[in-house]
Amino acid sequence: FENNSIVYTRRNEIVRITPCHENAIRFEAFPDCREFDENFTLMPKSAPAEFTDKDYCVFMRVGRLKIQLERNGKITFYKDDSVILEEKEELAFHDGFRNYVRKDGLWSARITFKGNDGEHFYGLGHDACNRFDLKGCSFDIRHVNAKCTIPFVYSSLGYGFLWNNPATGNVELSENRTRWSVDATRKIDFVVMAGNPKQVSETLADLTGHAPVMPHWATGFWQSRLRYETQEDLLEVARRYHKENIPLSVIIADYFHWTEQGDYKFDPKYWPDVKAMTDELHSMGTRLVVSMWPTINENSENYWYMYDNNMLIRTTKGSNKVFDFYGPQAEIDVTNPATREFVFSKLKENYLDNGVDGLWFDEAEPEIHPAHFDNLLLHIGRGDEYGLIYPYYYAKMAYDGFKKMGEVPVILTRAAYTGSQKFGALVWSGDIPSTFESLSQQVKAGLNMSMCGIPWWNTDIGGFWGGDTQSDEFRELIVRWFQYGVFSPVMRVHGNRNRHGEKKRDVKEPSGDPNEIWSFGEQNYPVLRDLVLLRERLRPYIENQMKIASEKGYPVMRPMFFDYPDDEECYSLGEQYMFGEDILFAPVVNRGQTEKEVYLPEGEWILTKTKETFEGGWHAVNAQINEFVAFVRKGAPVIDCF
Repeated sequence: FENNSIVYTRRNEIVRITPCHENAIRFEAFPDCREFDENFTLMPKSAPAEFTDKDYCVFMRVGRLKIQLERNGKITFYKDDSVILEEKEELAFHDGFRNYVRKDGLWSARITFKGNDGEHFYGLGHDACNRFDLKGCSFDIRHVNAKCTIPFVYSSLGYGFLWNNPATGNVELSENRTRWSVDATRKIDFVVMAGNPKQVSETLADLTGHAPVMPHWATGFWQSRLRYETQEDLLEVARRYHKENIPLSVIIADYFHWTEQGDYKFDPKYWPDVKAMTDELHSMGTRLVVSMWPTINENSENYWYMYDNNMLIRTTKGSNKVFDFYGPQAEIDVTNPATREFVFSKLKENYLDNGVDGLWFDEAEPEIHPAHFDNLLLHIGRGDEYGLIYPYYYAKMAYDGFKKMGEVPVILTRAAYTGSQKFGALVWSGDIPSTFESLSQQVKAGLNMSMCGIPWWNTDIGGFWGGDTQSDEFRELIVRWFQYGVFSPVMRVHGNRNRHGEKKRDVKEPSGDPNEIWSFGEQNYPVLRDLVLLRERLRPYIENQMKIASEKGYPVMRPMFFDYPDDEECYSLGEQYMFGEDILFAPVVNRGQTEKEVYLPEGEWILTKTKETFEGGWHAVNAQINEFVAFVRKGAPVIDCF
């Protein structure tokens, strides 16, 4: 026992076990007996612990959690004296636990636990795999477009497991074992925390950071498309919303509004007076969010300065151009503090000082083709050792800059990492298809992300890829997705709609079909308008839930078991969820579907569209295309919004 820790040395390994919260224990194992004092994004807390030893074992108890370390190195975790995690040996006769292989000066490493019968897992960020319960699945630990890995899972046995390692790797949540593996590291590092979903969410927020309170301007309706080609195009849309008395909180200027990738400024040919544009938007009550990419090429006015000052990602071999989009592109290295300071100064000068309100960090993984993270050399270290952490520093760049301006940022981003929430990261699920199958996948993906400490999350309403605005199928889909969007942390429509047609201007990326609420047929327009107005009425409720999310770490959109952990039925409900503490929403996700089976937990619930009272249990609810299925807990004042 050493400094409130257990320290164990055997063969080629040092193990350090430390209390890091009142109900959490951190485990670190260092191959080659070389300790590496690095928290990554973890913010461990001091906590009291009880230590005992018996029968060649040592024990540490922290709150409801206990760990047992045996003489041969095996570890077992207990919650309230029941086994929740028991390590599985790598060699016969219990002679070896944990596995390390030397790899280019670092180590590939893994740890394996026995599978628990009847256990369910949730988390790991978002992945469009159409799975709610992740038990039985295997996942790559990496970021790619439409897949954001937050290496945390919540178990139905009442504990959370945080893999505190930003390296790329793999996790198996199979029936016979749970195995965490990394490609390149200096240590195995994880935290186990005990409690029900609310307790674990509070612990996770304390250890990785609390999200700010979302600003009022971000809780309403966001309008976007690929893309508004000119200042006048964007203003015409905002003016129409204003003229028709439809509240528009945010409108977005998507990519290629710029002069060149890496210039971080509007092209004055098509955006001649940014300050006048933002002034007019603000007069209508609308904020402007602007897209930026981490890509940069030699035609950019910033390229050679950044290249000469080591502000770009390097590679172990070959060119530093790791992505090809309108020519070979390098990527800025946001793990370098100098890069963050320089790039934000350009964003401030060209955007924020001209009235732009927020930033959209697209390609935030960063996107590289092929996705060989082991070829990257970052300021912070090798790409395979730090492959997940890039979006964390990307968001930190904006947070630090906005903080100096006295503002709370909302950073729309395509990727995140453990702790990104404390920088105001609003994660969206990437470039997803415009299909009913995709909508169903996103509901499950969002619920898994909600368990990972990231309370701000959303999707492109309508999906991104495709969507024929003249087709009956898409017009049905857009209504169902708008209904889902109302009951998402942020309601934002976006998409690359079909029928781009011929270029009307000398631009690299022309706009697709219109993507505003009046673009999907006369019959749909009043339905979508009413949904936007409903969102507006719900804003006080949503903002209160956002305050709770900031204070306690509770996600606004969360699985049913979050509020009802003792109801076994709730652990299988991937297509309905709680939106805050009082609203139960069940999205319709199939084409032609007009009835939804909904499970209500114990108690009395009010169906919002009829104000009928329902008891707990399963119910079939009618849901025509202009209807959605939502219930409010009886007695909750939010029922008055419907």
